[in-house]
Formats: sequence, C-alpha cells, structure tokens
Amino acid sequence: MKTNELREKYLAFFEGKGHRRVASDVLVPTWDPSVLFTPAGMNQFKDHFLGKVKLEFTRATTAQKCLRTGDIDNVGRTAYHHTFFEMLGNFSFGDYFKREAILWAWEFLTDKNWLGLDPARLSVTVYHDDDEAADIWADQVKLPTSRIIREGESENFWPASAPSLGPDGVCGPCSEIYYHPPGGAQSVEIWNLVFTQFNRVGDPPDNLRPLPSKNIDTGMGLERTAATLQGVPTNYHIDILMPIVEAAAEVCGVEYDYASDTGRRLRRITDHVRACTFAVHENVYPGPNKEKYVVKRLLRRAVLDGHQLGLREPFLCKLVDKVAEMMAPAYPELKETVKRVSGVIEKEEANFFGTIDAGLNRIERVFDDMRRENRTTVDGGAAAELYQTFGVPPELFEGLAAEHNLAFDWPGYQAAMDEHGLASGGEQHAVMGAKGPIDSIKTAVHRTEFVGYDQTECEATVVGIIAGAPPHDQLCDQMDEVGHEQAVRVILDRTPFYGESGGQVGDTGQIESKDFLFEVIDTQKDGELTVHSGHLKRGVLVGGSTVVARIDAPRRDAIRRAHSATHLLHYALRKRLGDHAQQQGSKVDADWLRFDFSHQSPVSELELASIAKDVAARVSDEAPVAWETLPLVEARKLGAMMLFGEKYPDPVRMVSMGAGPDKVFSRELCGGVHLDNTADVAEFALVSEEGVAAGTRRIVALTGPRAADYLRETEAAAEQAAERLGVPVADLADGVKRLLARQRALKKAITSGGTPAEAAPLAGDPEATLKLLDPAGMRAALAEAARALSIGHAGVVERIDGLHAEVAALEQQLAQRDQAGPLTADALLEHAQVVDGVTVVVVETPGAPANLMRQLIDAVRQKTQPCAVLLAAADGDKVVLVAGVSRDLEKRGVAAGKWIGPVASVVGGGGGGRPDMAQAGGKHPEKLPEALETARRVISEMLG
Repeated sequence: MKTNELREKYLAFFEGKGHRRVASDVLVPTWDPSVLFTPAGMNQFKDHFLGKVKLEFTRATTAQKCLRTGDIDNVGRTAYHHTFFEMLGNFSFGDYFKREAILWAWEFLTDKNWLGLDPARLSVTVYHDDDEAADIWADQVKLPTSRIIREGESENFWPASAPSLGPDGVCGPCSEIYYHPPGGAQSVEIWNLVFTQFNRVGDPPDNLRPLPSKNIDTGMGLERTAATLQGVPTNYHIDILMPIVEAAAEVCGVEYDYASDTGRRLRRITDHVRACTFAVHENVYPGPNKEKYVVKRLLRRAVLDGHQLGLREPFLCKLVDKVAEMMAPAYPELKETVKRVSGVIEKEEANFFGTIDAGLNRIERVFDDMRRENRTTVDGGAAAELYQTFGVPPELFEGLAAEHNLAFDWPGYQAAMDEHGLASGGEQHAVMGAKGPIDSIKTAVHRTEFVGYDQTECEATVVGIIAGAPPHDQLCDQMDEVGHEQAVRVILDRTPFYGESGGQVGDTGQIESKDFLFEVIDTQKDGELTVHSGHLKRGVLVGGSTVVARIDAPRRDAIRRAHSATHLLHYALRKRLGDHAQQQGSKVDADWLRFDFSHQSPVSELELASIAKDVAARVSDEAPVAWETLPLVEARKLGAMMLFGEKYPDPVRMVSMGAGPDKVFSRELCGGVHLDNTADVAEFALVSEEGVAAGTRRIVALTGPRAADYLRETEAAAEQAAERLGVPVADLADGVKRLLARQRALKKAITSGGTPAEAAPLAGDPEATLKLLDPAGMRAALAEAARALSIGHAGVVERIDGLHAEVAALEQQLAQRDQAGPLTADALLEHAQVVDGVTVVVVETPGAPANLMRQLIDAVRQKTQPCAVLLAAADGDKVVLVAGVSRDLEKRGVAAGKWIGPVASVVGGGGGGRPDMAQAGGKHPEKLPEALETARRVISEMLG
C-alpha cells in the first residue's frame, strides 16, 4: 500500500466513525509558546482536551506534520527515527473512550477492507494496573493474553512517568500496538492509544484524580506503518522517501548502500532536508535562536555529512524540488515555494562551507591537545568559541567528540554563550495542564464575543477580574483600589475591543458603569477570550456588572489606516519584487506599520519609490474595502493570499480591496479591522527599509497625519541639504559624494605632503533652482544622500554642516602646513633612530590634531617595519600624545599603551588604547621636551 493511500484510508476510516477531518496544524505554531515545533497530533487540540473552548465537534482525525529533535542522534542510524514525520491521529473530547478506541484500532489494522494485517503478527502493551484496557483486548478483541504485556509508567503512561515524576495536569495510561515482521525481524511500535482520564495533583500516592470527561488521543506513525505495509527494512525505503534518498546519492556522487556509513549519511541528509524544506516553507529561516537555530543545526549536520562524502559546495538546495514532488499529494503548497526555499538553504550551505574546513581543523587541534594532556572532556568554552568563529554547532562538535570517545562540557558551553548573550534556544515540548486563573475563566466562559468590526461600543457583562501578575495572579469578585500600580485584567462576555493578534495592536478605551470607570490601556487575546488590561479610575469594579465597553475611536481609525495600508504594501511588493515577497510578520499601530517580507537582497531606492507610488495610486483610486466570512476552500478558489506557516480557521474572514470581481487587486485572509475605502488611508510614507534576518527585509511606513508630517519634514530636509550644497535636490547624493571626496583629498594631502588637486572645490550655483520632485522622489534623494553619509535621514543636514566645517578646518590646516613646511611620513623618518633593528620615531608635531597624528603613524608603518612612533603636540594649555607600534613588535610584547603611559605622566596626564595604537593627554606643555626624552628612554628599555 502506497503511503499517500495509507494516509487517506486512515482519515476516511475515522470519518466513517463520525470524526471531523481536521487539516494538519502548521509545523511552527507561533501562537503556542510551550513548543517550538508541533510535536504531536494532539497539540492543536490542547484547549479541546482541557474544556477551554466551545466544542463544535467531539471527535476529530488528522494527519499532522511534526518535528522533534529529541532522538536526533538516532536519525539515519536506526530504521525508524526521524526529525520530521507525519502522525496519524484520532481524538475524542469527552465522547468515546477505551472500548471504541481499541476496537476501531484493531478493525483498521486487521480488516481486509482497510490495512489487512495478519492479527497473529500483532501484540499490545498496557499500563500495569489498567485492567479495563487489558480486558477489552482479551475479551472483546480476543487477543491471547500472551500477546498482552503489562508495563510500568515509564513505558505505558503519558506523559512518561507522570504518576511519580509529574508534571501536574491531565494524563493517563496508554496502550501500544506492535507489529512483528516475518523472519524474526525487530518488532515495530506502530500505534499508541492514550487514555486521558486523570488529573495529576501533587505527589503520590492518591495523586491521580479522575477527570469528569475522559478523552482519547492516539498516534500512528505514517512512515512506520507504511514501511510495515510495504515490507521494506526501514522507513527510508518507503515510496515517498526512497526517491529522495536516491536523489541525495546522485547529487553527492555516491552509491546508496543500506548497511554502510555512506547509507547512514544519505538517510540523515534525506530526513534533514525534508524537515528544513517544510520549516523554511513556513518562513522559519536558519538563525541563532529557538526554532531558527533548530533549522540551522539540521542544515549544518546534513552539510557536514555531505562534506565527509567529499562535497565542497551547496548540494542540499538541489534536493528541495524532489522533496516537494514526493510530498505534493498531501502538501501541494510546497511546490509554490521551491525557488525561495532552495535559495535560503543554498545561502546557509554556502556560509557553512566557507568555514567548515577551518572549523574541522580547529576541532582536530582541540582533540590533539586533549590527547597530549590526557583530558577526556571537551572544554565548553572552546566549543563556544568554535560556534561563534566558525559556526560549528555544539551538537556537531559533541558528535565528533563521541567518535573519539570524548565527553562534552555542556554547562561550560552554555555559560560561555550566556556570557556573550548568544545562548541558543533549545526545543521545548508541550505539557497540558492548568496555567492559572485565566484558564478557570476559559473553562467556564469559553469565549468572548467580538463585535468590534462594526461597533465602537457595546453593552457587556463582567465575567472575570484578575489581579496580580503570574504566577501570583488570582481571581477577584471585586476591585476597589483606585490608583493601583499593577494593571488589572478584566474579561467581558462581549466586547468591541480588538485583542492584539495578526500583528495588530490591541485597542484602548474605557469600560464604564454607573458604579465605576476602568481605563483600558491594552487588549490581548488568550485563546478565544479577550483580556482587557488597565486601571480602575473611580468606584468599585464588581464581577457580574453590566457595563458599556467603549474603544478609543480616533486611535482605532489610525490603526485601521495602517492595517489597510499593509495590504496595499503587500500588493505593491509582490507586484514590483515578485510573488516570493510574502509577509513574514507585521506590527500595526496608530498610523504606523512595520512589515517583514521574504526577499534575499536590499530593495533599491528606485524600487522603493515605485512601491510607494503603487500604494499611493491605490489610495487615489478610492477602491472599496470589503470583507466576508466564507469556507476556506472557497477563499482558496478565489485566490485569497494565504501566508505560509499560518493556520486559518474554517470558515475564514477574507478582506478584499477593489471594485467588482474583475477589479479586486488584493484578497487576504485577515481578522483585523480595516477601512471601508482605500482613500481613507489619506497619506502613505515609506520611512525605512532594512534587512532583519537572512532572506527577510523590513519596511517601516506611516499613514494618515503622521505620514503627511513626515513627508513635509522629508521635503524640507531635502531642500535644506540641497541648498547647503548648492545643488538641485535630484543631485543631492552627488553633492554629498563630492563633499566627502573633498574631505578625503584634503586629509590625504596633509598626511602625504601633496596637494589636493584631485579633489576640486565644490562647484554649483548656491541659488540653483530646485528640481521639482514628487514626495517619493524627495525621499529617494534624501535616502541616497543619507546612505552616502552612512547615517539616517534625520541627520543629513547636520552632517553636511559638520562636513563643511571639517573641510574648512582641513583647508586652514593645509595652509598652515604649507607655511611651516611639510608634515609627512618621509619628514618624520628623517628624525628616526634605529634601536635593536627597530625604527623609532619620537617627534613633536606642532598644531597637529590627534586624528592627523594617527594617520601619520599609519603612513610611517606602511613605509617601514618594525617601527615604533610617538608624536606629540601642544594645543594651548593641553598636550596630545599618540603612539603606535607595528604588528611584529606586538608579538615581542611591546604595546603602545604601555609605552605612552610613563610619557603622559611627565606632562601630568594619562590615557591608553589598543596594543598597536594608543592616545594620551596632559596639562603641562612646558614639560613636552622632558616627555619626549622619556619616550625615547622607555622604548629603548622595552626593546631590550
């Protein structure tokens, strides 16, 4: 039986038993802080099991994509371990229990209309005191007692060892089903039936309390069961994985041999590239923390396998298309992102290949040192240095150490990373259980009705008051402390307040009755509850009160402008940059938005100007904005934008922009609040564009009055800057570049003794007529000038004024030099002495500023080595000293800072710096001759 057929048969079987077929949850559930990746099928149903949501169905079945790294070292080595895998599951939320779960499992496995496995090859395990499950297997399934094995809580309880070790919360015994292949091969666990029937409270004994509603949570490994049905030796030989293994062998230029080390590496490459393809598809790119670090770690493990097979350039990226092809029947969306996913993986591979040889050589030196010193544990600090310098993940280092029978110092590694603020995020696993008073309200109320799409105020009832911060927060019947410092949380049965979600910030406003006034400063969502945080301003806040909930309408309007503008911006980005430019995250506040999107390179000013014009054009079109709730499949057919990695409810809310079906230019699934017409955005201004992660760019923009103010300020700054330079606004960047060139030429002339003929003075008519540019053109001109200056927009005019002043000072300095004679490296070397083969220059340079002294020292070091140079100058009643030594003297222990210290003390000062360059000051210029003599004596002593 093919794998895709097995997946469909399972779902169809349980649909026939009254289960709702529910789509796979996303691989990276960003709304669930308890996990980095979805670890099991039950994860998306945690609130269903805990009774915290209003149930629309009591039975569900899924094929869930999962990612775990707990057994990562076994991947490729054993027949059945993966990081990415699919879990088939059927679930009951207070509906059926053990009897149905067991009988249906047996029917699906053995009935010839379904899997048709030989009953004689199946055995089960049960929890040691679960007589109920054992009796069902023996009396109703008729399974011989010799094939019913009782095991303890470490093997047959979920979570494992929960009765003794915890954690507190819902738990229960389980029953595992094993298949025994012909020929005496190792038995395979293919299905685990979890009977969630207890709430663990405290320590044993008598700490397992029966739940009022008993639940079923099962998990069947798709790949394991497919391997069983197809009669192949490992999961990697099934029909959807073996083609990827073979493609990996072809790309790596080797033959696949199941029993060899090469075979193990190819299986691990297959697993890791499949896992990373799914993760990157959901916009989780390799990075230093949390789920991004897991992706980086998986990719680098696979790259190391390729490296040890002889590869020296990216190869995993060439397998993405094959992964998408094999997984397309169940996940067709993978094909839409092959190019983007391949590009991200290729970039990470190239980065690691660039450092891997140096890293491996360094690791071998560490091992050599350990052998010489008879040490058996890899130093954690050394591992941290390798990660920071060469990007070698500590898990790889640990694996290589294990091959040499060496241990790894994880606490030392973590301490070293913490010291540098670089601790990587480890994978977490979900545990179900009560979290606090908010969960009590969830259980009782389930949800808050949101009426804020078309109302700014409504009548409501207070259903919960929570005071204090977790873990010390508690439910209150009333609250009478006016002026309290810590925010109080209030839950209503219905509300116009939007709880922060989808990037849109929460509403603010007031909750009021005749007895009290409560100011809402923030609104959040917790599951299906809306939580209003704020402060009591008068009266007594009482649970059960009838109130009027009223949002800050002007602020809501500003948020609506910004949120609708994100849809316009998304449309414009995809139009100008390509369909890959999809949203990766956003934040929407009052007339302010931040929008992250997928793109591998910086967006040019010309492209940004075009994007801003596209948005402005849609605003001018006065296009209607409409929304409707419809089934997910219909929204997909209409072409609604669906963000990869985002989980959508069914039905969904679709927001459309444009008049009529033929003129709609934007369709997105979105639960946020929006304008009725794009014209109400009023103004749109792009503020900045920057990279925030590999393959991710960020745009910050303004709308409404804030955008209008920003555009006026931008235009004024551009005009002022152009006026300062005597150029049209369109030539602003060229003017800045000429000014910078003049500055550099003057500096070079002063240090070299030449003249700045190559940098002519700035030309241009101070009364030049400013070229007329639209706002986008003004911003582009100012941005280009800012980039040339390596500063932000706001500082352009001030920086130009500073450059003008610096150029004037340099010109004056050049004139003084021409009067007093040249001050150049060659001139300084005329005063040199040779001490023990080292050229020593100790010279007074009257009138020279510290930056010029440093330039002169650099010039001397370029002309001769080894050398030591100390320059001094009096500036009024102050003394400036600068010393520098060549790199080869550093190796002899000669440091500029140690040299300059005694010299500075002579003139009543002090200072310091790097070993190669140091600066000091003093307040006794009359002692400068004595200081110079001290400098000559000290350097002679340092040189021996």
